[in-house]
Parts: sequence; C-alpha cells; structure tokens
Amino acid sequence: MKCVSFKRLTLTLVTATLIGGSLTACFPLVVGGVAGGALVATDRRTSGAQLEDEGIELRATSRIRGNVGERVHVNLTSYNRQVLLTGEVPNAQDKQLVEQIVARVENVSSVVNELAIMGNSTLTQRSSDTLVTGRVKAMLVDARDLSSNAFKVVTERGTTYLMGRVTQREADRATEVVRSTPGVQKVIRIFEVISEEELARMLPAKPAAQPAQSNKPAGS
Repeated sequence: MKCVSFKRLTLTLVTATLIGGSLTACFPLVVGGVAGGALVATDRRTSGAQLEDEGIELRATSRIRGNVGERVHVNLTSYNRQVLLTGEVPNAQDKQLVEQIVARVENVSSVVNELAIMGNSTLTQRSSDTLVTGRVKAMLVDARDLSSNAFKVVTERGTTYLMGRVTQREADRATEVVRSTPGVQKVIRIFEVISEEELARMLPAKPAAQPAQSNKPAGS
C-alpha cells in the first residue's frame, strides 16, 4: 500500500512498529527485507503479480502527486492488479480524476474507488486506523483455521477493507473474525473468490508417508 499525502506531518516510529505490512497512515513503504522471501512463498499471488503490484503503487503514487499535488490524501493499495483507493479528496472532480489517473497505469485491471469527499483525516484518526489494522492482523493470525498471509488489510476512518485471493469459506470466516476486532466499525470485502480445488492446488504438497520399518530380525 502506498500513501499519497503532501501535508507535512511529524510522526513517531512507535506506531510504525505495530504493523509489518500495509499502513493506512502515511508511513514510508518498505519493500523487501529479511522476510521478503518468506512472504513471496506464502502469498497467493504469483511472484510476477506481486512485482506488478509494487510497480503499480509506485507509478500511481507518482502520477497522483504530479496531477493533484497537496490537496488530497490518498491511500493506494494494489492486490493482484486490483487497486483500492481510500482517503479523502475535497470534491467529486478530484475523486474522479484520481480514479482516472490510476486506471491508466500499466497493468491495472480494475479500481475500487472508496475515496471520501471531505477534509483530510487527522493524525489522531490515522494513528487509530493503524492500531486497528494491527489488531485485525493479530486476530487473523490467531484464527488457526485461516492463513493470515492470504489477506491484505487496510483501515480508513474505522472502516476495514479486506483484500485477497480466498475461498468463500475463508471470506466468511475472516469477516466474522474482523467484525469482532475492537475499533472496527465496518468491514468491506474486496476479495477474489477462488474454489477449494484452486486453493488445494496452491498449497504445498504434503510429503508422502514413509513405510513403517520392522524391528524383526531378518529371516524370522
């Protein structure tokens, strides 16, 4: 997730340590890192799609900055070439303009425009959203019947957006978990629903069971 916000903000690093993935406030995007290989291995997108999503976020952020400058606060999240726009813009024209800019970026397949026409959210609100996202991710990790890495979480003004390639069973279960998370006021699902058979093909094959060894002496 890339954040486009052009008002100077003084932020502490304390809240940044609460989340290791997508941030809904305006923190720097860290690409790669020690766990980068592990994330690629567990992500249900292809490695090519993951690279394209990073490129989409970088290019779209740059183009929004160049066209609308400091008058908007836009959070941009790309998952499997589908882009979610959250944040605030001053008018309907800017909302449409930002969507058009992003839709023209290479490799973007669709845009979900959740931009609100209102004044920019406060630093307090963005910090609260960051904390909520952290709680949601922790709840998904604790849910043993879900693969937390299958979900991308974005929170904006108390509304939590869920993205990912999941089965209907996983989508319903994740929604149940997230709705019970403190601070979540509303859940919006932006899932690519796959079949249980597709999921089974994505999972690593289980090692074949080794035949039991007999302790009887040879020739007995």
